[in-house]
Amino acid sequence: QVQLVESGGGLVQAGGSLRLSCAASRYIFNIDLMQWYRQAPGKQRELVATVSSGGTTNYSDSVKGRFTISRDNAKDTVYLQMNSLKPEDTAVYYCHYHSTWPAIKDYWGQGTQVTVSS
Repeated sequence: QVQLVESGGGLVQAGGSLRLSCAASRYIFNIDLMQWYRQAPGKQRELVATVSSGGTTNYSDSVKGRFTISRDNAKDTVYLQMNSLKPEDTAVYYCHYHSTWPAIKDYWGQGTQVTVSS
């Protein structure tokens, strides 16, 4: 069974940077979308950033201009560069892959904690 493994989380001061990575344990066909979600304590999981197979990116308003999502298709890996971090960015961050062939299938990582201190 394919697993997504995240890394790069940790504790950082406000204004600092972190880079998250998410890699698949084995090759996945036709990953259409690679995404990062986050979930803060007591809140619903929210979509942070998306990168399509064609390289189109989208961001939530709360992170636009500060976060950058990118993907390496050869490695089935997605990255999230987070700059100018704020305490409100504190959450568990999850990667998500949406594959469309040979069947529609969604994959989730186990989550990595990001804590931003003020």
